[in-house]
Formats: sequence, C-alpha cells, structure tokens
Amino acid sequence: MSGPRLLLRRFSLLCLCSCFLYITQAQLANDSSSFGSSSKRVVTSLPGFDGRLPFHLETGYVEVDEDYGTELFYYFIESEAAADEVPFLLWLTGGHRCSVLSGLAFEIGPIRFVLEPYNGTLPRLRYDHNSWTKLWWGSGVSGDPEGNTQHGEWMGFGLRTGWRVSHVLFVDSPVGSGFSFSRHSNGYKVGDLSSSQQLHEFLIKWFNDHPEYLASPFYIGGDSYAGKIIPFLVQKISEDIEARRTPLLNLKGYLVGNPSTGENIDTSSKVPFAHGVGIISDQLYETILGHCHGEDYTNPANVLCARALDTFNNLLNEVMQGQILIDKCVLVSPGANSDRTVDESGGRKMLKEETIRELLNNPPPRPPLNCVSYGYYLSYFWANDRRTREALGIKKGSVDEWVRCRSDDTAYWVDIKSSIKYHRNVTSKGYRALVYSGDHDAVVPHLGTQAWVRSLNFSVVDDWRAWHVGGQAAGWVAVSPVTCVFFV
Repeated sequence: MSGPRLLLRRFSLLCLCSCFLYITQAQLANDSSSFGSSSKRVVTSLPGFDGRLPFHLETGYVEVDEDYGTELFYYFIESEAAADEVPFLLWLTGGHRCSVLSGLAFEIGPIRFVLEPYNGTLPRLRYDHNSWTKLWWGSGVSGDPEGNTQHGEWMGFGLRTGWRVSHVLFVDSPVGSGFSFSRHSNGYKVGDLSSSQQLHEFLIKWFNDHPEYLASPFYIGGDSYAGKIIPFLVQKISEDIEARRTPLLNLKGYLVGNPSTGENIDTSSKVPFAHGVGIISDQLYETILGHCHGEDYTNPANVLCARALDTFNNLLNEVMQGQILIDKCVLVSPGANSDRTVDESGGRKMLKEETIRELLNNPPPRPPLNCVSYGYYLSYFWANDRRTREALGIKKGSVDEWVRCRSDDTAYWVDIKSSIKYHRNVTSKGYRALVYSGDHDAVVPHLGTQAWVRSLNFSVVDDWRAWHVGGQAAGWVAVSPVTCVFFV
C-alpha cells in the first residue's frame, strides 16, 4: 500500500510544482509585458458605451526605442465594410504631445462623447455613423504619375462623389502624448526628426505583426502640426519601397489639414488673414507690413515690428483661433505652435494660440455645456477612469495622468525647418496629396497654405471652382495631376 500511496503523493507534488511554475512564469511574462515589449488586445466594450462595440477595436503598444524604453500607444479600428482593397489610414493629431484620442473621438472616429453636464460619474459615449471607418465621402480628381486623370475613389480624388470606408490606425505620437510613454526621462526629449523616426519604426513593427493589411492602399493623414511631420514620414516610407526594404507598404499618398510647414508663411499669413476678416485695423496692418518686411514673425529683430506684433497678438487672442466664428472657450483646440515649442537655438514662438497651460489645470476648468470644447473636458475624466484604463490595456505605472494636450518643461525640438521640400519630393514620385483648409482657421490660415502649394508649380487640370453638398457650395477646390486642394 505504501508504494502506490508514495507514488500518488509524488505525482500530486509534481502537479503542484508544475502548476506553481506555470503560474510563476505567466506572472513573470505578464510583468515583463508591462514594460519593454509590444502588446495588443481586442477591445469589445468600452466604459460609458452601451453594449458591445459595433466595430473592431484593437489597442496596444509598440516599442520604438529600446535604450529608453519608449512605447507608442495606438487604437486600431478596422473598416466596417467587407470590401476588397479597403484603404488603410494612419492618423496623427496636431499639436505637440496632444493625444490622438482627439482624432478618434472628436474628428474621424466612430465614437463621440455624449455632451451632458458632468456629475462625477463616468462620461457616456455614443456611436457616430459618420466615422471614416464606416462612411467616407469626397470628391476631386485623381492623377497617375503620367498626368492622366480618372474618376474614382475619394483618396484617388475622384470627381464623382461616393462613400468609402477605411481602416484607421490612430497613434499617440510623439512620446508623452496620450498614453505613450518612456521609462527614462531622456526618452521624452524628442523633436520633429526623432519622433518621425519613431513613427517609422512603429509602422515597421506594427505591419510585421499585422501582415494581412500590407496589401491595403496606404495613406497617412493628420492636421495642424502633424501636417509638417507627415510628408517627411511619407518620404521615409517611399525610400523603403525603392530599396525594397520589408515590410513593403502599399503607399499611395497622404492628406494634411490646415498643415503647418515650418516656414515663415505659417505665421506671417495670419496678418493678412486677420485684416481680411476685420480683426485688425487698416492702420495696424500697414504698420506691420512697413516694419516687419523681411522679418521672422516668430522672433522679430526689429523693435517696432515686435511691438506691432504684440498688439496683433492681443487682438487675435480675443477670438477662438481654430474657428473664429464660434465662441472662445477654455480648453481650445491645440494650435500648430504652442508656447512650449522651441527651435534648436531655444527661441520661443511669438505668434501663438492661447497657451496650452489653459488646457491643463488638473482637472481642467469646466467650460459652458454649449462650448465646442466641452467634449475635451469630459475626455479628461473618461480617460483617467480606472475602468477605461483596464479596458484599453493601459500599462500600470506608465502614465499617471492622461491629458488631452501635455504641457511641461520637456523641450520639443523643431528640427524640420520646412516640410515643403518633402511635399515636392514625394509628389514628384507620383504619390497623391490632398491638402485641405478651413477658411475660418486663424492658426494656420488658408492664405499661407495656398501660397506654398502654389510655389510647387504644379500644372492645373481642374481650376478653382466650388464643390457642392446638397446642391449648395460647401467649399472650393483646385486640382493638379497629383494634388488636390480643398477649402471649406
């Protein structure tokens, strides 16, 4: 009897040891995945959203700098249409260290915050049927590298209107925005070039892990300051394709909205814009033209010019610069330049939107319910809720407090001085570009956008004309063989 009992005890002990080792290894694997490795999860429900999500959502991290342990967080939403060759869009949000949740929840994604008075409970979410992952509308003209035009899809700039859908990959970039983080303080010291390189590394690793999307027509889109990063990133990918470096993305083009270029035209165009809409007087306009000719509007050497621009800033700050016709509220949208932006010599921007400090009073100030920024206010409480973080798979200890736009003493280096050469380089290779601007945006005015696009000297295949929605003019458009410029 002792033999079988001893054997049974030994077998039981072996099972217990095996179980213990399995649990220990699983725990170690879980701990190691907390930092220093890529991770992903499928999210089927979100706190504040009623029921299961009616779309496929994946969230996760991709490590882009092993030395500093830098990981970029992403939201990936698959197209809701089961169609062949569905476009794939990488979306970046403008503003330094502004979370891409802005793009997902306030611009092109399938969720929106229910705008109701915040009472201390979790803000509610609703489904948005106008998401670019569900419905994608547009018009224009497409052109192949030989200059032939054809009617077709929106991203091909087809003249005929139609509905299209897209896979959209939203990425919190640069590090420090949203839920992206670094384990070392030096990891947060990035700029235009280094953050673009990290995005490039992100795409390589992400598509290696998701090869099923490599055949999809690939585009990169974003607005405001992201518009300066995008053409550089497109050029990097085009060079990979030419060198046959894998993974080979099916790059087709890019789209930029009210895009910053880094050129003086971004800021100097604010003056004629403000004059044209009546924000400044004829006298101030003429004074600026007289004293600021040839000056860098962001750091003028001429004292009289600097004085005139101070007056100009005071007047422009009276309005909501992202959309001058709506009420000015706290928590305004981030602009292309903030007071935390520095160039390589440490110079501060002079013509700027309201400082981002207004955005981050921990918690942010409550705007009126009818204010355009009320949703931003709700997003602070939603993203910092424990249930939200658990649902999204946020790594514990990575980001103590989520803010829509982060403002601290960490410098962001403006080391892409101009994006115009990158626009020229990639469009000359036949990649399509869509440039669109709101005609009431004083942050990156359409006058400056028109000027630099015109400087590229593209031939025009469809001259300046109105485009319509419901029989009414919704904006104006001009088209070249590889570019399409919209104004709305």
